[in-house]
Amino acid sequence: MEAKFFRFLKIVGVGFKARAEAEGRLLYLKLGYSHEVELTVPPAVRVFCFKNNVVCCTGIDKERVHQFAAAVRCCKPPEVYKGKGIMYIDEVIKKKEGKRSK
Repeated sequence: MEAKFFRFLKIVGVGFKARAEAEGRLLYLKLGYSHEVELTVPPAVRVFCFKNNVVCCTGIDKERVHQFAAAVRCCKPPEVYKGKGIMYIDEVIKKKEGKRSK
């Protein structure tokens, strides 16, 4: 399968990891929950993990690739105070300031 479309996701956080198995058909995410999140990759999409905090979704159908990348991102969207979570590699998170003491 020739991959035309890519979507890179970056996982930020202590202990947050990803791994792909079954030739890119299954994606396992450790996101600080009591269990691993298991995602089944749709047909025409493949998943690769670079290191353990960068995930690449690739395929020949742009809509399916971006839809799956959005589904992965929804598992743990980026947080605005610390910046932890799953975000696109080119996404910029504007961080908020915490509470101020008087």
